[in-house]
Order: sequence, then C-alpha cells, then structure tokens
Amino acid sequence: MDDYPRASLDHNVPLLVTLGIPSDESPYNPALEPTLKDQATLVRSEEAPLESDQAQALLGHILDRDASDLPWNGLQDALSRYKFRVRTAARTLSLPPRRARLPDGIEPPQSPAVLHSPFSPLSPVSSLYPDGLVDTRWLRKHQELVPSVLLTFYSLTSDVTQATLRDNRIKSDINAIKNALIQSGYKTRLAVVVLGDNTRPSGDGTQDRLENIRKLCGIDTKSFFFVPPQETQEGLERIVENTLTTLYSHATEYYRDLGRHARKKRSRGVAPQPTVPPTTGTSRSLSLQDWNVRYDFKSAIFAEYRQEMDAAWRSFEQAYENLLSSEVVELIPSWSPRWNEARLLADIIAIRSLRCLLWNGQTTAAVRRWQLHRDRISDLVDSRGSGTNNYGWEAWEARWATVMANILERVKLPDLAPVTLALYAQPEKAAMGDRLRPWDLLHHPGYWYHIAATHLYRRRSFALAIPDDDRRPPGSSPASKVAHTAFAYDTYMCPEPHQEYPLPGFKGVNHPQLIIDSLMKARSEFQKRQQLRMAAELTLECGREYTVAQDWKNVLLLLEPLWRDMSFRMEGWLDVAEDLNWTLRNAASNVGRPDLVLTIDWELLNRGFTKRRNWPYNIYKSLEGIDLESKPTVKIHDGNVLSFLSTSFVFKNEEGKAGQNVQAQLSITSNAQQGSAPITVNRLQVDFAGSIRTLVLEHKNGASDVKQRHRDVTLSQVSLEERASNPAGDDTPPSPEGHFSTASLHGDVDLTLTPGTTLVFAMDIPLREPGEANAASTRFIVNHDTFDIEYVARFQDSTAADTWYTSASSKRILSRGNTHSIHILPRPPKMEIKQLAVPDEFYTNESIDLRFEITNAEEENASTKLDVILRGEDLSPSSLQIETQDGSHAAEAGDEESVIQGVALGTVEKGKSTTVTLRIEPYATSTQFELTLQATYHLESDTATSIIQTAIFQVSVVNPFDANYELLPRLHPDTWPTLFVYEGHDDPDAAVKIPKGLSQAWCLVTRYASFAAAGLLVKDLDINIRAPPTVRCLTTKNHNIPDDGREVRPKTIEEASFDLVAQKLSLDDRSPASLDVSFTIKWTRLSDAAAGPVNTTVLPVPRLNIFGVEPRVLGSVSYVKDMVVLEITIENASNHFLTFGLTMEPSEEFAFSGSKQTTLHLLPVSRRSVTYRMLPLVRGEWVRPALVVRDKYFQKVLRVIPTEGMKLDKEGFLVWVPPEEGEDDEHEGTE
Repeated sequence: MDDYPRASLDHNVPLLVTLGIPSDESPYNPALEPTLKDQATLVRSEEAPLESDQAQALLGHILDRDASDLPWNGLQDALSRYKFRVRTAARTLSLPPRRARLPDGIEPPQSPAVLHSPFSPLSPVSSLYPDGLVDTRWLRKHQELVPSVLLTFYSLTSDVTQATLRDNRIKSDINAIKNALIQSGYKTRLAVVVLGDNTRPSGDGTQDRLENIRKLCGIDTKSFFFVPPQETQEGLERIVENTLTTLYSHATEYYRDLGRHARKKRSRGVAPQPTVPPTTGTSRSLSLQDWNVRYDFKSAIFAEYRQEMDAAWRSFEQAYENLLSSEVVELIPSWSPRWNEARLLADIIAIRSLRCLLWNGQTTAAVRRWQLHRDRISDLVDSRGSGTNNYGWEAWEARWATVMANILERVKLPDLAPVTLALYAQPEKAAMGDRLRPWDLLHHPGYWYHIAATHLYRRRSFALAIPDDDRRPPGSSPASKVAHTAFAYDTYMCPEPHQEYPLPGFKGVNHPQLIIDSLMKARSEFQKRQQLRMAAELTLECGREYTVAQDWKNVLLLLEPLWRDMSFRMEGWLDVAEDLNWTLRNAASNVGRPDLVLTIDWELLNRGFTKRRNWPYNIYKSLEGIDLESKPTVKIHDGNVLSFLSTSFVFKNEEGKAGQNVQAQLSITSNAQQGSAPITVNRLQVDFAGSIRTLVLEHKNGASDVKQRHRDVTLSQVSLEERASNPAGDDTPPSPEGHFSTASLHGDVDLTLTPGTTLVFAMDIPLREPGEANAASTRFIVNHDTFDIEYVARFQDSTAADTWYTSASSKRILSRGNTHSIHILPRPPKMEIKQLAVPDEFYTNESIDLRFEITNAEEENASTKLDVILRGEDLSPSSLQIETQDGSHAAEAGDEESVIQGVALGTVEKGKSTTVTLRIEPYATSTQFELTLQATYHLESDTATSIIQTAIFQVSVVNPFDANYELLPRLHPDTWPTLFVYEGHDDPDAAVKIPKGLSQAWCLVTRYASFAAAGLLVKDLDINIRAPPTVRCLTTKNHNIPDDGREVRPKTIEEASFDLVAQKLSLDDRSPASLDVSFTIKWTRLSDAAAGPVNTTVLPVPRLNIFGVEPRVLGSVSYVKDMVVLEITIENASNHFLTFGLTMEPSEEFAFSGSKQTTLHLLPVSRRSVTYRMLPLVRGEWVRPALVVRDKYFQKVLRVIPTEGMKLDKEGFLVWVPPEEGEDDEHEGTE
C-alpha cells in the first residue's frame, strides 16, 4: 500500500493535539502549501511551556496511548474505551484556512463571490478545480491538520502573592485560544488541564481558583481537568485514562457533526456552483452525481473516525457505485488526468471497504469484494481505457494483490495467526449457506504475495515486448512518435515505457527485484505455516531471479539449504532436483565453491537426470576454470544426493558359526550418464557393525584371482588377507561400538567403473565372535591431482529379496530380507562342565560347597577363563567364593546377582580336566539359587576366536526343621513381696540391680520335627530370650541330649521343654510384658558327624505375653501317701482390694476335707492359697473337682489354670489320681 498517496489509506482515528508541553515525539507538523500558509489561522499560547517532571510524565502517558499503529480489527474496541492519534505542540499551531482567497489574475465577479475551502473543487486555488472529485489533501486536512480536540496545559501557582496575576493570565490565554478557534471556522473542542505547582503546598482556595478560571473562560466541566501536585505514576495513569475517556466523547461528537453536515448537503439535491466559473478548454463543473460521490465519501470517512464501521462501509459502497456509474466515470475521457484520479479514488474506496469488512469479521465477503473490484476495474479499463493486455494492467493486478496481503498484515486476524498453522480463515455464518469456491476463502498473506509475484512475471513479459522506439526517452524521440505513444500505454501508477524497460545505459524498473521481494514475503508466510513444499517452490523461483540478476552469492545463500534437503529427491521430484542442481552449480562455479561443484557434478552423473548436450560429464574436469587455493576434500553421503553408484552387500547364508568363513558378495553398479568418463575408485572400504573386521579393497589394474564377464556384469573372486593397522595413524573410522579395529581384511581388485556396468566381488569373510553383524556402509575414495572425494553409501534394512550371482551370466533370488545381515552362532564348544558329589538337599544355615570338573574335549590345548554368576534374592557381598589352584576369588555382589568374572584357569591340555570349588555362604531362609558357569576359551591355533561353554545349575535351599510352641503356667514357690514392707533404694552405681518385683514361673514346651531328606544329628537345643529392661528372666532345660547327639529321623516329632522364671525389677511396675524368644537347634549331617561343621538353625517363637493385670487362679497338686492335696492359689497383681468366693461341691469320685464354701480377701499385690485334701475313690483316672471361684464384686467366675499333674478341658480342670503301686503310671495329656 506504499504506492498510494500518503494518508489515503490510513485508518482514521480522532486527532488530538496537545499544547503547552514541548516534546520531540510525534510533533504536530502542518506542512501547509505556501499559498495556504499565509492564510492559515495561528493558534498561539502566550504562557511558557511546562517542563516539569510531572508534566513530562503526564504527556508521556498520553503518547503511550497513541492509537496510530493499532491493528485494524475490532478486537481493540473491547480493550480500549478511546482511540486518538496524538500530536504535540509547544505553544503554537497553524490551522488551514476555512475559506480560500481568489487567486491573483482573476477578476472578481460582479456579484459578491462565494468563497469555499481551498480543498474543495469549487475554489480556483484547489488542484481539484473545476471537475475533480476528492484528493488526499482533504484526508490529510482532517487526519493531520485540524484536530478534533485541542488539549492545553497550564500550571497553577501555589504562591499566594502571584496567584491572582497568574490566574488572570491563564484566563486571558484560554480566551485568546478560544477566539482563534472561532476565527478559524473549525469546531475543534477545547479542553484544559491544569497542573498543580509542587514547589510548596497549595492552600485551601485551590478549588475556588479552578472554578473561577473555568467559569470565566466558559469551559464545560467535562473539558476542564486538574492534576494535583506530587501525584504518583499510578495516579497519573488513572488521570490520563479518565481524561482521554471523557475527551473521546467530545471527539466523537465533533466528527458526528461533520458527518451530519455532509449528509445535509447531499440531501439538498443541488450541485453547488464554483467561486469562478471555468472558462478554459473543455473544463466543466461537477455534476450532482459527482457531488454525491464526494458527500458519500466524506460521510464514510467521518463514520470511520467514530469507529462506526458498518455505517462507514455502507457509505463507501454507495460512493463506489456512484463513482463507477455511467454518470460519473464514464463521462471522464480516458486521456484526461481526472481518469486516473477516478481510478485512484475507486481503489481507495475499495481498500477502505475491505478494511471495514475485515474489521467486522466478514472474511469471505472481503475476498468477494476484492474480486468484485478487480472485475469492475477490468471491465472499465477494457471498455474505456487501454485494455488489460499491457504491463500497466499487470502492474495494477500485482499491486492489488499486494494490497490485500498488506491489509491482512495490518488487520492481524487471530484465525490466520502463524501459530494456528491455518491456511485460510473459516467463512462467516452469513456465507456458510453459499456454495463457496476455494478462492472465496480468505487465505493468509503468503497466498496474496504469490499472486502478486505471478502478475509481476506477466508485467515483465509485457515490458520485454515494448518496441525499441517506445523505449527511447521523450527528448530523443520525434514529436510524432511521442504523440503516438502518449496514450498507447496504461501508465496508471506505473512508469512510462522508457522507464518500464529502459534502453541500455538508462535507469528504470528493476523487475527481478520486484519479483524477488514478493516471492520472499510469500515464502516467509508459507514457512511460518509449515507449508514446506510451497516454500521450497518459491525459494527455487527466487533463485532463478537472482540468477537472472547474476547475484551469485544470494543464489548460494538461498538455494544451498534447499539443495541439502533430501525430501523432494526421496519423493521423486527429479525435475526439481535437476533444475536446482544446474542453478546452484552455475552460482558455485562463479563464486568459487569447488566442494559444491564436485558434489553437484557427482549427482548429475546419475542417468535419472536429463542429459545436457555438449556437457562433458567428466568428474575429473569439474574444477577446470575455478581458481583453487588448496586441494579440496569432499565427503558426500548418500542421504544428501542421488548418486549414480548403487551398492549391495549380500551374505549367502543367514547364519554362520564363529571360527568359520562365510561367502559374501559386494555388488557395485554405475548408473552414470551414457558417454560419461569412467571413474576409478582408488579405495573401497566396507564397515561392519558387529565383530566382522573392516573390508578394504584397493584398486589394481587386472587384479583378481578369477574373473568372469557377461555383458555389463563382471564377477571377480577376491582373496582376502588380514593386515594389522595402527589405531593412531590409520584412517579407518571407529566401529559402531566406538573403538578402532586393530586389523582389517585387505584385497586388490580392479575398481574402474564405466557407465552401465556392474562389478561383483565374491569373497570369504571370516567370522570371529558370536552375535549379530551386518554391513553398515561402503566408502568410495577417489583421489585426483586436484581433489579428493569420499562417497559414503549406507546399507538400509529392507524386506525386499536380493540376488546372488552364481556366475556372471546367472543369478538367483535370496528369499530372505536384510541380506546384508548375518547371525553368527557360537562355535560348538567341546569343553564340558560337570558337578561332582551332589547332595540330595541343601539346608538353611549351612555352608554350601560345590565342586565342578571342567574337562577339555577339544583336539588341542585351550586357554580358559571362568565366569560364575549366582542369581537369587538379597545376596550378601560375600555370598559366593571360588577356589582354584591359584587361590580364591570373592564375588562382586549386586541386589539380585553375585558375579565372579575372568577367573583364569590357565591352559587346559586336551583330554585333561581341572577342578574348581564354589562356596555359597549360609542362607537364613528357604530360597532358590541359579548358578551359571561360563567357560570362555580359545584354542592355541586360533587365538582370535572365542568359544563359550555355559552350564546352568539350580540350587535349592530348604529349612531342615519346623516347630510349634506352648507356654504353660507354673506356680512360683517363693512368696510375693508386699506393699507394706519398705524396699529401700538401689545403688545407682551398682553393676547388677537386685529385682524386687513380682515373679512368675512358666514352662515353654517345644515340639520340633525334621523335614530333611535324610537323618540329622541334633547336638544341642536352647532358647534365647530378649526381655524388656524391666524384666529379668532365667531359663532351665528340662531335657537331656547325649554328648554324641540325638539322631532325628525325617518326619518325626521330638519334644523339649524349658522352665522360665521372670521377675520384675520393681514392685511398682505391674504392667504386662512381652518376651521375644527364638529356638536354637545345633545340628550336623549324619554323614559328617565326625568332622563336619555344626550348623545352627534359629527358629522364631511367637511373642510370649506374661504379667497380666487380671487376677489368676492357679491349681497345683501333690501326693501324700493315699491322699491328693489340691492347692488353689489366687494372685492379685492389681492395686485394688478383691474378694473371692470359693465353693467345692461333693463328688462320687473322691472325698475331701476343707471349706465347702469360703471367702478370700486379697490385698493389692498379694496372693493367698486354699488347700483341699482329697481321698480318691478311684485309681489311675482323672477326677474333676467341682470347684467354683467367683469374683464377688463383678460376679464373674474365674477359670482355674492347671499346672503339673492337671489338665483342662471345656468343662473345667481335672486332677490325675495315680494308680496303686505296681499298676501302669502312664497317662496322656498331663500338663
């Protein structure tokens, strides 16, 4: 839009001019013509400009809200309550005259002359006089010269002695400015801002002074503002916001009055008469239709000032229709300058209509409006102008497309933002019901820039067709020629023919640069939206234009990144790749880029490209004519170019074994252009991923053992030998694992490649280590006196079948995929690993010793190393050890495995064996181990091939014992301590404290069984007790084990008991206590009873609870001759007095003596006993005493707890009556 006159397309917002604060930012510049400057109205303020910090800050906040550069969309209306174009003036501004004087040399008419505006076609001084419509001078008048609001600033002094004088000067100055505005004839609104003087605090009369100034100057309260002194930045921003919001309503009303005045003139229906009637030539005055165009245009502009885009659009459309009607533009001769002015006005109205539509979000309507204007102007130019088959029309078409792109850049639609990657905006609801074509949708700016570039191409084509006679400057052509060409070309907003396509030596239009500018802008927009193919196409077009301009550096800068992108090659766009290669080679050769020239020539050798006539196609002559500072070295990858060389590497078999050879073939095919020079590869190198060594083939004429030829295929048998290489000086690249190979496979072959031939090299590849291996890449190295080239072709995984040449004339298909890969199997090992003397089971808490024999069954000696891996759960660092003839080795333990690596076993002679011992430390719980032994060895005849033998053994560890437990109460024989006896204090320094608390006796009965597969020898049984600090425990064994141990058979149950006496340290401590007990069994295997180690198995015992707080009733029995003495003891360990009632009922099984009913009173922390003497009437049987013990307070019956000689069932306790002497004394279930 820069081609259009200034201010003709600017978005109109109200103009606000500040007066009284000087500033270099956005100054007010009237720039009046000399004829108007003398008649201008000078508005001057006699007060000194305000230069305080507060004034400058206030003006800065106002300038920050300048809306001149806001986007052209309606989204800003919701964010801002006002819009102003802000300009600043120190103390003066000039307003253009409201009425123009008669020019000199014109006699005044007899009747009084009616003077009009100097911008009106009615005034002789106007450039529009007498038949012009509208020009940009009227637009600039309202946009830059005449403000809608004049905002003046004054300072209110706080000096009392100067207050009246200064206030009167302010009033006089304001009145003078008001009179100047009235004299100018404009209805500019005057607003006043008074700043408080912050030199010292103002008095209480400030408000009265301000009111006096306002009233005497006749200023409205909404146009008079006061800024208090020492206001903060936030306060100033708030004041500016409120002030501009208030003034915006004044500005809107100002432009509403102007619009109302324009509509009023239109409604009169009379064409006004000029000040002086035109008398020269064929001049005419404007008709009523012409004036209606002018009035509608004015109404639209004033509506745009008010941001009423709907009203503005309607007025623009009405003006547009009237302008292109038969009564206006068709009456203007095409040779008249007014014709181009009418076209310019039509363009301006159409552009402003587009802005109104986009402002309201009507994207599809805007595109249709753009097409409508192009079609209307095309019809107009065809019927009234010079037609559309000329460079002038194509220049307008390009400009019209560029205008649309510029509008979109200024509008900044969110739907077309680059971040959305949207190619076009969705149509508005009003257009969704129509059948839309793709070009009816609003596309992003790149689309329109591309259209502009297309028309610029056509413009250049038309320009190149201009005859030489028309290209001469006007001064060098005959008058008849000038008259002939004066109206033959459409020069609307474009140069004359002699400038459009100048003769050599003359300056004119730079068509390539115009095209490049449009293409680059379009390319940028397409790249932002990830339209990479379109961006690449535009890049190529730009490169062609730079080539036309011979700007080689820009050609390289633009096309080299595109050339290195392989995507269009892989997609089959060979014509694009060919065009790009030739263009880029031309630039590289002129700039001096030998690396690029060689790479492009290498690619152009491919016969897939079109062969160019008279081109040598000789890579050795590529650098002729290029100055070389040094010998270039070029590295080319197959991913960057379409090379003429294709290569494949095929293993005959899918699998092979380490230590053996495998047959393989390397095929190289030259697809070079027919007739191109042969290429000799000095060195060919195949790199492998895996254990296969690098293959190096060097060129030697006539070298090969066996060679077969058939047509274009040459099959050669290559003998390979291993050669050591120096890792520090060898050029061999590192392997995929990152290390250098110390040896490679070498062979001599003939590597001369002629066009259309295939070289097949058959060879035997030695396999060394097992695993996966594949051919990774092939390197072709070409050395010449002037350059070195290295071409790298990588082998890709593929499921397609490959071919195997059985001879030069025949081949067969290999049905498998990835024929360049091979699976190398380990060499079949003959080393045997056996386990010696395996026991039936391994038990917990037992050290496990395993012996293994490693036997060499190979036909020669083997150097052997052993790796041991123990896998299991919760392995300790010392879980595994290995003992060999050279010593022992400990394992490195992890979370789930313990590893011993690289244990050297030395050289094992053929047919001999060696023995190793593995020791696994005792394990506490049952578990499962996996033991892996891996013997890695190599034979003396082939030290490079490693052979592996692996053996896996399972080791199960089980628990040899299991047990259950029963804690039985016993009656402690000692008396209880009493609360009424003073205990005294213990010596705090005593090493051992004497317990003085309650005592209880218990019996722990254990029944254990063996789950071993064979008998075990138990050496000892014991329990370990961990008591609380407040309890002391003593244990006694109630069983005897022989010194040589007790044999425990599998699945037999044995019993052992332990007496336990517990006593609290203090009598005051009567809380319950828990004991943590473990049962320990020391045992050994029967087979190792003499010298075997004693193993210790620890079984956990459930937690034992003692010293309860509830009272206990214990029963004990003793025998005196024929009498059975039953003693009932009640224990009260609480702090309460308790009363119990005892009742003994008679029985038919015995007679008894003692209280049938009695009451026992127990003091706190005490116990009492009651004795019954029983004379049994039966022998050798259990009798049930009918004894009931009841808590008299709670009426709760207490259970009698039996001890020795007693037992308990669900009905109560029973007492054993021994038989007569001589009878069987065994009884079951005795407690």
